[in-house]
Amino acid sequence: MLTHLKVSNLAIVERTEIAFGPGLNVLTGETGAGKSVLMGALDLVLGGRAEASSVRDGAAEAEVEAVFDGKTVRRTVTREGRSRAWIDDESVTIAELKAFAHRLVDIHGPRANQRLLDEDFQRKTLDEFGNVSRMAYEKAYGAYAKLKGDRAAIASALGEDELDFLRFQVEELKAADLSEEDETIAERHAAAAHQEEIVAHANEITEALGGDRGVSEILSSLQPKFAATARHFPAAAEWATEADDIALRLQELSRTIADAVSRIDLGDEDLAALDARLTVVSRLKRKYHATTVAELMALLDEKQAKLDAAENRDARIAELDRAIAVAEAEVKAVGDALSKARAKAGAKLAKAITAELHGLGFLQAKFGVTLERAEPGPTGLDRVVYLFEPNPGESARPLAAIASSGEIARVMLAAKVVLADAASGEACGTMVFDEIDANIGGEVGKAVGEKMRAVAKNHQVIAITHLPQSAVYGERHFVVAKSVSGGRTRTGVHEVLGAERVAEIARMLGGEKLTSVVRKHAEELLELSR
Repeated sequence: MLTHLKVSNLAIVERTEIAFGPGLNVLTGETGAGKSVLMGALDLVLGGRAEASSVRDGAAEAEVEAVFDGKTVRRTVTREGRSRAWIDDESVTIAELKAFAHRLVDIHGPRANQRLLDEDFQRKTLDEFGNVSRMAYEKAYGAYAKLKGDRAAIASALGEDELDFLRFQVEELKAADLSEEDETIAERHAAAAHQEEIVAHANEITEALGGDRGVSEILSSLQPKFAATARHFPAAAEWATEADDIALRLQELSRTIADAVSRIDLGDEDLAALDARLTVVSRLKRKYHATTVAELMALLDEKQAKLDAAENRDARIAELDRAIAVAEAEVKAVGDALSKARAKAGAKLAKAITAELHGLGFLQAKFGVTLERAEPGPTGLDRVVYLFEPNPGESARPLAAIASSGEIARVMLAAKVVLADAASGEACGTMVFDEIDANIGGEVGKAVGEKMRAVAKNHQVIAITHLPQSAVYGERHFVVAKSVSGGRTRTGVHEVLGAERVAEIARMLGGEKLTSVVRKHAEELLELSR
């Protein structure tokens, strides 16, 4: 629900703020007072087109702020035409703003896009009105679509040349006969290629660590010195223990090195084999962009599985074709049942909306719902189209083909009255009707007011009207007025109550100069609306 609308420096509006409430809110005022500016402000804050010319003369930028149930939406337009938008002070793109606003407000009028004309909306509202379940169809179509997707993927996966290349890759990787041992091939090759150098250095190391005059022998020879020192300096006993421990560890290290070096005993033939193996593994890693042998082995499994699937493609496609035929038959059977349910609901919806249209002055008009057969799709086997026949003898036309006007707005109002409850899941919380009572009067205007109040039982409604018979049904009444101060024109908005409201209704009826008669008529209209 829209609770506040604040407009600054937009066209002739210097600054104004409106606090809307639930139910039916009406805005009235003289022609040219600025009602269209307020509608433009609402359109702007909901993501409409921003124009530099809309900024008030002398101002750097225009700003519109709207609050929807505590969530604040704000948009600015500079004199240079730059626009920015925020939702709860977080900057958003205009696309994000429009997506957010789409769920908030449904505007009906000559300047606005009308959601009732949207094909998806027509289908969903029909299903909700008739309590038509799409669950069985959606399940059947989902299975059908998956099978078709699987078939398309297999059929287009590989051409003959690609298949030959895949076979070559699999054979090449298989021929390499890779194993976990190949993971250390580089280290083993390096050890074999430098074994003499490694053995020589290792012998020197082992001799220095554990030989006759090695480090461990030197540490052992120092034990009497440690013992003698400990007689006069007790801490030396710990030195002796630590030195003994170091000597033992050095001896163990010497044995470990000697044992490792003893296994490096490869002949020229073994080195050549390692060299050849390293060449194979290195080449495959470079070619297939792998860093480990494990990656190459996993790649072989992946390509083998892909090759198996491709070589069995014809058999798999035939199998899928049989499954698709069965699934398509199921989709059509369930889809036919869905279409029948929609046709039944459509007849009821058409009758209900036609009755509402008669009450809105279209005494000979008819509303219709037709189903156009289509290929199986996510929503069924048909397209739902709303039709309107304004006069006897004229052919019914799709609602979307009728020009935006007060006439089409009244058609929408009739539909909204009927769909208000059924389409509550799709309908926005706030509906705006911009002069839907244009070119009508008397009893029809009264009926329009009654219909808008009926819709307002379930949704907030904001209506701009020139018709007193409609305005009296508002639960809140705002007057848009223009004034001149300091040589500048300004538009303001204020709520009217009591005598002020009577005076505004009297003005709309014909002017306050007809005081007693007009005022009495205004009072009667307000009383009757209650």
